[in-house]
Amino acid sequence: MLLPMNNIILQGITAKELSKLIADEVRKHLPTQTPTEAEPKEKLLSVKETAEFLGLSTATIYSNVSRGTLPHMKRGNRLYFSSLELMEYIKEGRQKTNADIEAEADLHLSTLKNKRL
Repeated sequence: MLLPMNNIILQGITAKELSKLIADEVRKHLPTQTPTEAEPKEKLLSVKETAEFLGLSTATIYSNVSRGTLPHMKRGNRLYFSSLELMEYIKEGRQKTNADIEAEADLHLSTLKNKRL
């Protein structure tokens, strides 16, 4: 698509100013971009919502809270759970793959080798 050039004056403009004008015009014609994956927002969950989130019973949630194995907050008689902390809790239980274990072993061996030198 060609744009009409009847209102263009190039006299007395620096290269930097011209570059900015071009960039501004290009931005006007580009579709507005929305982030594909927004940063997850924290949400406070109730016991029931936490049980659904983790796929556990409410009794198991209370049991894990009393043992201190589930991250939580308590205000008065109410328990609250951070959705972000629960995601981290789930990730902590991730089993390492053989490739992960080998990479850790290689790193450890190279560290030992460097200490001996």
